[in-house]
Amino acid sequence: MTKFSSVTKVTTHVLQEMKLKDEKIAMLTAYDFSMARLLDRAGIDVILVGDSASNVMAGHTSTLPITLDQMIYHASSVIRAVSRALVIVDLPFGTYQGDSRGALQSAIRIMKEAGADAVKMEGGVEIIESVERILSAGIPVMGHLGLTPQSIHKFGTYVVRATEEAEARKLVDDAKKLEEAGCFSVVLEKIPAKLATEVSSKARIPIIGIGAGPGVDGQVLVLHDMLGITTEFSPRFLRRYNNLSEEIINSVKSYIGDVKSLDFPNEREQY
Repeated sequence: MTKFSSVTKVTTHVLQEMKLKDEKIAMLTAYDFSMARLLDRAGIDVILVGDSASNVMAGHTSTLPITLDQMIYHASSVIRAVSRALVIVDLPFGTYQGDSRGALQSAIRIMKEAGADAVKMEGGVEIIESVERILSAGIPVMGHLGLTPQSIHKFGTYVVRATEEAEARKLVDDAKKLEEAGCFSVVLEKIPAKLATEVSSKARIPIIGIGAGPGVDGQVLVLHDMLGITTEFSPRFLRRYNNLSEEIINSVKSYIGDVKSLDFPNEREQY
């Protein structure tokens, strides 16, 4: 049991209190009703309906192809399952970059049609106009800096970001600007641990890391990666808590064998 285990609904205010009281925030992705219900029952603090659904649910090689309609579908499924966790939904690529009016309409659709608690956006000063316009409508925004997968074609690689001084200073400045704009939290992805600790120590809002070391206010992983459902992705920061791909394959093989040998269904499994 932790100080915040008895909270009946995690809100952005609760996350702020967790940072102030130095309780780490646990966050995972989910994309469907069944998995989200299990995460919520387990006591996860935050569920991210990530655009990583493009990879793990649809089989694309990047997050770019997923559409706003598809994100709303996944988010609606998750939100129907959840009673306690804060549910944040990624704004997908192309729905907010360079068009603050379009960004607001995209965020409104996610809030109205899916029932989300907040949205997440990748980028710093380049998207600040969109961030501010969405916030002006009363929609909570989580930022995302460092490795931003929607910009993979700009980077050309998934290597660690902000290792050079200029990029590191820009990241610190972007985090400050996002906080000043009104973001309730920022995700830092795949950056040096020392830099992430610096950002977290200076920020008044919770900083969530993925591949950013332990000196931040919380951690997030992709559910399918940490459960070992997907096995092709093995970065240094990923800890696998299970090997469900092997368990599922073995279970299906057992079922196939039982069907073909007439062991299933037996007399107790029929009417």
